[in-house]
Amino acid sequence: MNTRSRISILLAALWWGSLTGLGFVVVPMLFIHLPSPAAAGAMAAKLFTAQTWLSVACTMLLLLALNKKEAPALSPSARAAMKFIVAGLLLAVLVEFGVAPNIVNARAEGGNLRLWHGLGSAMYLAQWLAAGWTLWCLSRTTKAGDT
Repeated sequence: MNTRSRISILLAALWWGSLTGLGFVVVPMLFIHLPSPAAAGAMAAKLFTAQTWLSVACTMLLLLALNKKEAPALSPSARAAMKFIVAGLLLAVLVEFGVAPNIVNARAEGGNLRLWHGLGSAMYLAQWLAAGWTLWCLSRTTKAGDT
């Protein structure tokens, strides 16, 4: 396994692990331990924004690490991961700039908060699945000739 492959696996692990830690551990703990759901929601929103930028950095670096001039030289598992990396990047950006502002507006103006929150949660889960599948694809053992 070459250095580029190892860096790709580390980036995918950071991406998936940070989504897992924030979405399934940290945010639920905020709602359990902070005095009000409003305070927990405000803090969660800030953390999700930070997570978006971490996701963007990881996916962009993954795309750079996997970018080779000779497309056939890319291993089959890396080629399979590319579409999930791009999908995860798009989902992260869409949640941050499309869904999150609508959540804020719905909360302030009495809009359909349940719809926007559900859509954001579904897109976060889809990003988590894309990151997990990317990690799975990149961490497969390769044959002696694969890089």
